[in-house]
Amino acid sequence: MSMRPVGFTTLWRPTGPEELDLVRRSGWRRWPPRLPEQPIFYPVLNEAYAVKIARDWNVPHSGVGYVTRFQVDSDFVARYPVRQAGGMDILELWVPAEELAEFNDHIVGVIEVVHEFGRAAAGS
Repeated sequence: MSMRPVGFTTLWRPTGPEELDLVRRSGWRRWPPRLPEQPIFYPVLNEAYAVKIARDWNVPHSGVGYVTRFQVDSDFVARYPVRQAGGMDILELWVPAEELAEFNDHIVGVIEVVHEFGRAAAGS
């Protein structure tokens, strides 16, 4: 029996302080369940796009924005089509809320914060 190596896909997610706190509580391993008004979980395929959302939307909305990075098993994540949400580099995966627990089960390693914007970045 031969086993082929598993590939990983790197994803980013811009997030605010409430969601980040729930990720922290999970041991940096899981995204929290979606709220009823959030039927889709949207990780993005491009760090620059995640930075733009965290800085331009999360900071004005909640005073701070974070960009997280994580890896998911490539074979699993291939089931989700890449959606272009605007320009050529504005790419997202659309994960239905009811599939988020299974998606979380395929995260490899931990979710890490790679950028902070707003009051947290200033240390206040």
